[in-house]
Amino acid sequence: MTTYYYMRISTREESDKQSYTRQDKALKRYAEENKLNYNDRYIYKDDVTGSTFSRTEWRELESNLREGDTIVFKEISRFTREAEEGYKKYMELMNNRINLVFLDNPTVSTDYIKQLSKVAETQSLVTRTALEGTIKLLLIVELDRVQQEREIIVKRIKQGIEASNKKSGRASGKIDKLTDDLRKDIIDLYNNKLTTKVALAKKHSISRNTLDKYIKIVNN
Repeated sequence: MTTYYYMRISTREESDKQSYTRQDKALKRYAEENKLNYNDRYIYKDDVTGSTFSRTEWRELESNLREGDTIVFKEISRFTREAEEGYKKYMELMNNRINLVFLDNPTVSTDYIKQLSKVAETQSLVTRTALEGTIKLLLIVELDRVQQEREIIVKRIKQGIEASNKKSGRASGKIDKLTDDLRKDIIDLYNNKLTTKVALAKKHSISRNTLDKYIKIVNN
């Protein structure tokens, strides 16, 4: 039985998730407290939206799972931000005897859900049915909460972009005028190799994608 650790960030959706630092600290502390291995062999990281399970590292992690294994997350939103598909994946993993641990959401960790299920099995038909419904509702409510959070974040980012474009008088999808200084630096970049794209983008306060567009213009 192996314990794995999964981290996910999505900088497009969450401006405060620029690195894995907070997740890494929490997972490492959990491993130390439980005397578990914590190194690259057991750690998986994705930098992609949580609205899908089609993630490179996640797919690799799933392919390595065996009955009795455990996956530890800092919080359930690192697992998924999609309620319906998230519930299906959760139940699939739990039914395959994969343990899910959510450090910030212990009431939806599989150990807790299994305990509730065992209690339900000992009850009368009516009570058992009610408890089973409560268990499903507990999961759905938590997963729906993180999905709603994602939708709010995406909406705020979109509004922020629109407000920024409106304030600067720039139409969405347009780039600023190519300055003479930037043009000179791009030419120097390719003639002298004294700098890098990353440094050049930082110097002129533009994104790498925007810089690539300018480079294409200069080359043409």
